[in-house]
Amino acid sequence: MEPPNHQGAAADATTTKRPKPPPLPLATRLQLAGLSVAIDAVERPDGTVNRCLYSVIDRVLSARASPCPDASGVRSFDVTMDASRGIWARVFAPSASAAPDGRPLPVIVYYHGGGFVLFSPAVGPFNGVCRRLCAAVGAVVVSVNYRLAPEHRCPAAYDDGVDALRFLDAHGGVPGLDAASGVAVDLANCFLAGESTGGNIVHHVANRWAAEWQASAAHLRVAGIFPVQPYFGGEERTASELRLEGLAPVVNLKRSDFSWKAFLPAGADRDHPAAHVTDENAGIAEAFPPAMVVIGGFDPLIDWQRRYVDVLRRKGKEVEVAEFPDAFHGFYGFPELADAAKVLQDMKAFVDSHRAPTF
Repeated sequence: MEPPNHQGAAADATTTKRPKPPPLPLATRLQLAGLSVAIDAVERPDGTVNRCLYSVIDRVLSARASPCPDASGVRSFDVTMDASRGIWARVFAPSASAAPDGRPLPVIVYYHGGGFVLFSPAVGPFNGVCRRLCAAVGAVVVSVNYRLAPEHRCPAAYDDGVDALRFLDAHGGVPGLDAASGVAVDLANCFLAGESTGGNIVHHVANRWAAEWQASAAHLRVAGIFPVQPYFGGEERTASELRLEGLAPVVNLKRSDFSWKAFLPAGADRDHPAAHVTDENAGIAEAFPPAMVVIGGFDPLIDWQRRYVDVLRRKGKEVEVAEFPDAFHGFYGFPELADAAKVLQDMKAFVDSHRAPTF
């Protein structure tokens, strides 16, 4: 196969009219600006993270678990999965009245974004997304805290993601939820979701689970996945990356390159299979689950995401696409945006259509 034509992509991008950024509420623009400043402040040029400064930002942005139901009837609590590795999860559970038909609730295991190097399930935007996901879908959401790079490089995040599923399978449910709590879960209807780098983790965890663990699992079945604006890449600079450079919020080439350098094994380039899963190096397991891939038209990574959809289809896998033409990278973390509510409706429809019958 011929190497990518980098100059050709650059030429195409320079001859394509630069899009006009979609209008955003002032509050959203301010939050995005603050997020960009925080990211650039903690990511050092040498590929490391200023953890001292990051810990301060993390404390400011983080929310505590809340065992009391909020206005939508969702409560949250934390569960330790592996204290030796710092793996824990924040569980978001609806009230018992969320399942009036008496059926056990599906489980959504969630992996947060942050370029593989930042954040946790407690950080405000991810805490909020999982609350809204729980309420909108009518599912128990288990948001996993995995180890961060560059201190823990690839495949640490994938190992932790798989081990979270093994933990749930070994327990036969979600610790803290049982008959006494009024919320029963159905691990045979487990879905994986995550945005950005979390979407990348969703793909790799689902693939490894399908290839290595699904056949022997006692309780947990991955019924479907939601890679939301998944973070893929390669040495090539795609037309969308070049066209939206400097226009789209949060994601740019500098930050993307930092994340891959911090996460990938030392000496690996961006064509490593962890990043570049959009070609024949994407070894897709036979039992890979159905997918709903969410993409945004104002996301610099859209070309990589469309290639990912294409490779899944070429491999004969079931895949749906939910595309939002004006959406920037991370849009569904902002509840004031109409698309942030619409994508949750699409996710609920996908869960409803892919749930196995409960007997």
